[in-house]
Amino acid sequence: MKHHDQVADAFGSTAAAYLTSPSHASGADLETLAAEIASTPNADVLDLGCGAGHASFAAARHARSVVAYDIAEPMLAVVAAAARERGLDNVRTEQGAAERLPFADASFDWVVSRFSAHHWHDLPDALVEVRRVLKPGGRVLFIDGAGPDHPLLDTHLQAIEVLRDGSHVRNYRADEWVAFFAKAGFEASVRERWRLPLEFKSWIARMRTPDDRAQAIRSLWSNAPDEVRQYYGVKDDGSFMLDVLMIEAG
Repeated sequence: MKHHDQVADAFGSTAAAYLTSPSHASGADLETLAAEIASTPNADVLDLGCGAGHASFAAARHARSVVAYDIAEPMLAVVAAAARERGLDNVRTEQGAAERLPFADASFDWVVSRFSAHHWHDLPDALVEVRRVLKPGGRVLFIDGAGPDHPLLDTHLQAIEVLRDGSHVRNYRADEWVAFFAKAGFEASVRERWRLPLEFKSWIARMRTPDDRAQAIRSLWSNAPDEVRQYYGVKDDGSFMLDVLMIEAG
């Protein structure tokens, strides 16, 4: 199975869980995103890798139009149904990969993405496409889990992520994000950093992680060096803290 197919399959079967997940459905970052969209009158917005649509819904309160774009058709069905229930008739869905956007040049005032890019097959290629579909003067706001600077800490994070979800590619470091955006022709900076607590049982349940892989994650955490366990705030049940970045670019 190719990676794009693996991503679509993984999130197709778990779409409803992401709509109700507290760590995805709420957060001050959604309010920040909504406020930024509100600062641009009549904005046309692309939510890239929309998942269950929480960023789309936040943007739609203030935008003229929102395209919720994702590789997983079942995710898009969840978004469309939830948008109808919320009366957000300015949200439409479209299916596809982040690296190949089926939109004309200069189509959007904003491109946003939240907790998606760590699954993309080729982030640099996707950012080239973001630059292409963005209007002159348009803005970008991305939110995603981040890898730490120290290789020891980074290795443990990437290991547990791929054990939990085989479609995981990488939680990128802040300097990697800025460099990728620069290569695509953007000026980017880290706007905010915070730590997101992840409760182990619900974290693996959302992805339907097989028991053997869940046990492997617990084993990896329990045998990790003290500084790794301390950095991630690992608890006895496997719960931990994830670094999150908000990147703005234009």
